[in-house]
Amino acid sequence: MTDQAHSLSLPRWKEPSILPGFGVGVGLTLTYLGLIVVLPLAALAIRPWELGLSGVWHELAAPRVTAALKLSFGLSALAALLNAPLGLLIAWTLVRYQFPGRRILDALVDLPFALPTAVAGIALSAIYAPNGPLGSIAAKVGIKTAYSPLGIFIALVFIGLPFVVRSLQPVMQDLDAEVEEAAQTLGATTLQRVIRVVLPALAPALISGVSLAFARAVGEYGSVVFIAGNLPMKTEIAPLLIVIKLEQYDYAGAAAVGLAMVAISFTALVAINAVQTWFAGRGRA
Repeated sequence: MTDQAHSLSLPRWKEPSILPGFGVGVGLTLTYLGLIVVLPLAALAIRPWELGLSGVWHELAAPRVTAALKLSFGLSALAALLNAPLGLLIAWTLVRYQFPGRRILDALVDLPFALPTAVAGIALSAIYAPNGPLGSIAAKVGIKTAYSPLGIFIALVFIGLPFVVRSLQPVMQDLDAEVEEAAQTLGATTLQRVIRVVLPALAPALISGVSLAFARAVGEYGSVVFIAGNLPMKTEIAPLLIVIKLEQYDYAGAAAVGLAMVAISFTALVAINAVQTWFAGRGRA
């Protein structure tokens, strides 16, 4: 059997590669994922069952835990959805237009990445507090920003926006403007060009950015804890509840809440990835 025929008879993962070190690379990858991802998640999955099945259910069904999970996931989803049009608009402006201060604006997008979360929380609290510059204006019309679910929502929008912008920018830069010009030549209106030409090309990147923003918002602690008010059943987020249980040496209860967060987050991300794959398939078709 010739080398070519032998290569064709091998499974795809056993085919020879022009790049050396496949075995070492796979080994290091699996070791890294095992130690950094799988092992901690396995420990998190095992620890709550010290309470037994009824104990875990009782822990998760507690009104305080249920309220914290609803608040965290509900506001995270809303913040990610709001960041979709905001991130799309900002990325479009930065990519398609040249104007004075564009580089400064582009750098400001990354500020939530570089800023420590505690500093961001203190800054947001100072701005949106009842005596702050924006909070006082909102208070005059009867809107409470800081120390309310609205304050948490603002913080989650703040920390999630860069993920959407940075996911969209490379795709927009590679988007051929001639396709839009061709659609315009064929008589398409501006709205039709956006809906039928631009958005289908950007949809996978947009969904990816939204999912990253959602995942970051769900686990956010530092920037939220200062502006939330932390009232049980009202403005207490799930990560804070985990910290409180740890301080009370309720490690199994904290692990149960953490396991619930992992399960809900994983389910949501699987659904988002399925939608992203569907959009990508439509784009190739």
